[in-house]
Formats: sequence, structure tokens, C-alpha cells
Amino acid sequence: MLNFEEELKKYKPSLEVEDIEKAVYEEDLTDMTDILREMLDKTK
Repeated sequence: MLNFEEELKKYKPSLEVEDIEKAVYEEDLTDMTDILREMLDKTK
């Protein structure tokens, strides 16, 4: 049977997760509001 307390002690986050987190924060993400504003500006 699994001992969850022991397994949690062994847990280490993947380096990939940290890399992805950094990339997401550095990326200029466009959201739906930005897209709608751009569309409205083009119709004027």
C-alpha cells in the first residue's frame, strides 16, 4: 500500500514546469478583450 506521506517527501517539481512558468510570464499574451478592441478599431 502507498504511504502518501513518504511519497510527498520524495516529490520534486519537474524542471519543465518551472521553464513553462517563466515562459508564460515573459510572453505577451493577448486575451479576448484585446482581440475585440482591435476588431472594433479596424471597423472605425
